[in-house]
Amino acid sequence: MLSELLGIRPGVTAVIGGGGKTTLLRTLGQELAQSYSVLLCTTTKIFPFPDIPCARSEEELTRLREHCRLLCAGQEAPGTGGKLTAPPMPMAQLAEWFDYVLVEADGSAQRPVKAHAPHEPVIPPVANQVICVVGAAGFGRPIREAAHRPELYARLAGAEETDIVTPEIEVAVLKAESLYHRLFINQTDTLEDMETVKQLAALLNGPILAGSLQKGAYFRCL
Repeated sequence: MLSELLGIRPGVTAVIGGGGKTTLLRTLGQELAQSYSVLLCTTTKIFPFPDIPCARSEEELTRLREHCRLLCAGQEAPGTGGKLTAPPMPMAQLAEWFDYVLVEADGSAQRPVKAHAPHEPVIPPVANQVICVVGAAGFGRPIREAAHRPELYARLAGAEETDIVTPEIEVAVLKAESLYHRLFINQTDTLEDMETVKQLAALLNGPILAGSLQKGAYFRCL
């Protein structure tokens, strides 16, 4: 199971980066909800999950958690077309109510890679781990096309916005920010993607998890 491969622990887990954070939340939530109570939420803004019950108030959450193992929660964000912001109660309280709380802690404007502005990510103080998602679809593309906050991404990498995203450039950004406990490379769909991920793993000198959330296939890469 993906939750085991990523070592997801009970309590609050923050998910940051690009390339599939929301899909990762859904996948982990559905796995863990087979045996535990799970809440999906955000500290920024996300759309509700259309097929998962969503609580928009403390009263609604209190009612729904009595008979639903998997829920999402958040308050309506005006002017966002239906997106939710953070739930109306503290994360520490949510961690007492649910076995697992999975939190999307930044946005990426649907770009596969990103750099974080000073106000990002919004990681709850009670979070016991941070998972960073990188989309392999960003490799081989110019920084200005692949990255959210491309100017900052290029500066952290010591590159130009016109430069191509490579494993070396992505690793430079990851090391400069040093924000995560575990790294997941999503969108690893081809043999070429796998070779690129192996190059990245070698530069990090440690194991990472790679795979495709769309295909449900994952592998550890040393």
